[in-house]
Amino acid sequence: MKLYTRTGDGGTTGLYGADRVSKAHPRVEAYGTVDELNSALGLARAHNAQMQPNDEALEADLEYLQNALFDLGADLATRAGGPYEKNLSRLDEEDISHLEAMIDRYQAEAPAFTGFIHPGGTPVAAALHIARTVARRAERDVIRLLEVEPANPQTQVYLNRVSDLLFIMARAANARSGVSEERWNVKKRR
Repeated sequence: MKLYTRTGDGGTTGLYGADRVSKAHPRVEAYGTVDELNSALGLARAHNAQMQPNDEALEADLEYLQNALFDLGADLATRAGGPYEKNLSRLDEEDISHLEAMIDRYQAEAPAFTGFIHPGGTPVAAALHIARTVARRAERDVIRLLEVEPANPQTQVYLNRVSDLLFIMARAANARSGVSEERWNVKKRR
């Protein structure tokens, strides 16, 4: 099978088991941003792999998230009632609860939150902060999708938790490396 099919040359793409839509369709925007988020997590994993020693627990959690994001992308790419819906697992409250447990675990080791911080720190933490902002954009894209056609509403909630998780993972990664966070210094108005 060739990588290029030429079927998208006219600006359309096929949803999983459904009709063709514009590549600018809100559904395509949403799962495309989830794909971008998955790539950002790949960058965080690459930075983690370069650390000596690397953080094996973080690596396992990021691998889990990357797999979950493929499930999320498939969920978004498949309209309800389509012929291939039986081939996928829609995200549900159990998936969200799993993320919440992960957030609680990372929050237990991160410093207490006392105000806004600058995104950054170690390369791993900086990459996680970038991924967090992509997750927020993906959430906004899903909200726009939900405004124009039915989709799984749990995908929006899931992305909201993913962004929370990535924020606390970044903070924990910095704490594990002994890197202190820079706080936002509010400029005094004259």
